[in-house]
Amino acid sequence: MAGQPLIELRGVTKIYGSGEAAVAALAGIDLTIRDGEFVAVMGPSGSGKSTAMNILGCLDTPTSGQYYFRGTDVGSLSRDQRALLRRYYIGFVFQGFNLLKRTTAIENLELPLIYRGVPQAERQARARDALAKVGLADRAGHSASELSGGQQQRVAIARALVTDPSVMFADEPTGNLDSARSHEIMELLASLNAERGLTIVLVTHEDDIAAYAKRRIRFRDGRIESDSAAVIA
Repeated sequence: MAGQPLIELRGVTKIYGSGEAAVAALAGIDLTIRDGEFVAVMGPSGSGKSTAMNILGCLDTPTSGQYYFRGTDVGSLSRDQRALLRRYYIGFVFQGFNLLKRTTAIENLELPLIYRGVPQAERQARARDALAKVGLADRAGHSASELSGGQQQRVAIARALVTDPSVMFADEPTGNLDSARSHEIMELLASLNAERGLTIVLVTHEDDIAAYAKRRIRFRDGRIESDSAAVIA
């Protein structure tokens, strides 16, 4: 595919500690992700996948190497500039939902728009539209604590969508859900990727969850062990 990559890592390392206690969480990673991809990142605990995701999400910085986001060298940005990159271009979905429990679904979605200074009427319209995209238009006034786990994760996905991000990072998004709800969430993510072209990078240790992605990257010992298109059964 031609054109500039959305995300590019070049020789990225991440070292924790120093001297004999130094641990290489990432030992020189090269990775390219393009607009519209749906990528599953896999690997055992300690393989480096979470460290890589934290760097991609601008939650951490590499020890060495370069991270380019739409051609911008992220390493050259200040902490405040990286925060702006996160706020305007990246959506996050976590295993634990990270919703305000006593706050309504629509208010949870409005929060990231408040940080952007979006006027109230536009905030509410965008929040309602995002809830509709995840099939929860009728739950706008329900507090998070009144929703099931699957519904809470849909709200969390809607909250990531409401800012119209370039990429969504989903870290074990089905980890707290039963099998049926897990597959509902994955079908939703797959449809957002297929129908809306949303770029998704998913961390999971479950093969059946990774099967929804079009590409699988497997980490081991701080390196990329394999990178291949998912086999469609």
